[in-house]
Amino acid sequence: MFPHARAPKEALGGLWLYFSCFDECHGIVQDLKSPEASFWHAILHRQEPDAGNSAYWFRCLGEHPVFRDLSVSAKEIVARHRDAGFRIAAEWDPFSFVTFCEQARHEPGSPTERVAMQIQQAEWQLLFDYCARSRS
Repeated sequence: MFPHARAPKEALGGLWLYFSCFDECHGIVQDLKSPEASFWHAILHRQEPDAGNSAYWFRCLGEHPVFRDLSVSAKEIVARHRDAGFRIAAEWDPFSFVTFCEQARHEPGSPTERVAMQIQQAEWQLLFDYCARSRS
């Protein structure tokens, strides 16, 4: 599906996740040994929700090039919604975001939930673009 992509299988996993097809995404990313697969795996478990498993996969991931752009996007989103109570550190902290998403899950319809959803959308787009982009 993504013949010239940097991470074609991972991009497909992300596409499944976009449509909330957790089993299909999990079936792809769980056996791949790439940082991108760990990233998708962490996002998947955060959305299930399984915060502990998500944190495990973020620990496996470590740093990722997407974090820099994600931090910028998240700061812009948070600036538009100061009432959400989420602060962005100088560098992206996926563990703080897992905690924030857990909080947002218990506040449906709140500014917190809106910010969490918008940041997750930005995260998905950035990681998908990174995976689907050509290797060259």
